[in-house]
Amino acid sequence: MRCRLLPVIVAATLCWAGGSLAQTPKKGGATLAGVVLGHNGKPVEHAAVVCQSSAGISPRVLYTDANGRFNITGLRQDNYDLKATANGFYSDWEKNIVVRNGQTRELTLRLVNRDANPERSGPAVLKP
Repeated sequence: MRCRLLPVIVAATLCWAGGSLAQTPKKGGATLAGVVLGHNGKPVEHAAVVCQSSAGISPRVLYTDANGRFNITGLRQDNYDLKATANGFYSDWEKNIVVRNGQTRELTLRLVNRDANPERSGPAVLKP
């Protein structure tokens, strides 16, 4: 009787362990860090930083600290795109930033006034 149950118990244990491992997302060891600077060259507190893979997968938004710094950890080895926005200002997309496991890439995102460069700000907004 014992010999018949042992293969069933082993198979059930392997299926259970495999299923739970497959559902656990794997985090990488890469980091994107940097600072967001305003049009005046000073760091911008609470700027929104958008980070996504260059394929547009897994976008996330985080905010800069009191010194205008951001730190995105746990990234998988991949190419990433970043941009920042704050108070009617925005940065251009920084595209195809390559990060490798164990690596930290430092970036500076510079904000510009949307009204100063309307062709880069997206669709036109009609004002009465």
